[in-house]
Amino acid sequence: MQEASPYAAILDHPHYTLRRHRPMARADRAIQFAPFAALEGYEESVAEGARLTTPRETLDEDALAALDAAMQSLLERAAERPAVTVMWFLPDARKDGGRYVTYQGHFRFLDEERGLLLMTDGTSIPVDAVCGIRLEEDDVRQKMGGDY
Repeated sequence: MQEASPYAAILDHPHYTLRRHRPMARADRAIQFAPFAALEGYEESVAEGARLTTPRETLDEDALAALDAAMQSLLERAAERPAVTVMWFLPDARKDGGRYVTYQGHFRFLDEERGLLLMTDGTSIPVDAVCGIRLEEDDVRQKMGGDY
């Protein structure tokens, strides 16, 4: 004699369906089992760790003296709104270090209270972050062989 299946009593019954709800579409059912990000934020964390920053270099005495002379020249000519190139260090908000930024534009004035160089286009540069200043008129004079 053959053993009866434990499900023999229900094998011939019709499939049960809910009266108030429509059956879910196959595609929607499949989405339930789709892969998901088990470690939320992991990819962003890895990308942040791989992002490189540059350490800030300290200027030697000669570089500081040249920077001071360039700053004095810039302040003396502030009324002319001189064209200037400023290199400054922008610290990173999330990690140690940062990056060097070069700005080209026209100088407006020095805000001594806030310690900012203000430019005609509204850009503000922290004075303590500046590591190089070049007045564009000085470059023109040097190329032409002196003062004109």
